[in-house]
Amino acid sequence: MTKITKPNEVKRDWIVLDASEKRFGRLLTEAATLLRGKHKPGFSPNVDCGDYVIIINASKAEFTGANKAQEKLYHRHSGYFGSVKSEKFGDLLANKPEKLYKLAVRGMLPKTKLGKEMLKKLKIYAGSEHPHTAQIAKEGK
Repeated sequence: MTKITKPNEVKRDWIVLDASEKRFGRLLTEAATLLRGKHKPGFSPNVDCGDYVIIINASKAEFTGANKAQEKLYHRHSGYFGSVKSEKFGDLLANKPEKLYKLAVRGMLPKTKLGKEMLKKLKIYAGSEHPHTAQIAKEGK
């Protein structure tokens, strides 16, 4: 008999990923897998059974591509005519690395209400300090 995971049966862990000296895309695919819960044996695509993911040292990740910082653009649109705003990859990385990581992971998650709930469990910090030490200490005991 196949066991179906119910939302109230899900046990969530807190996982810390260190981005220093890791490739940007490889790190984010790992984070998306953990957020989705695909690493768990009781994975169900219609239930949010993923863990909380904390990414530290976000500004120290490695990137490939020679001109990616200048050529890759991220666009946003408010819905009004002529309101397309574009930001360069390099500017986002320097000023708001947290936003850059969220945009990349959001593209790897489902485009539904469930995906939005999964993205709320992603915490990103540019430095090595994070305020979630109490949750991680609880899981270790």
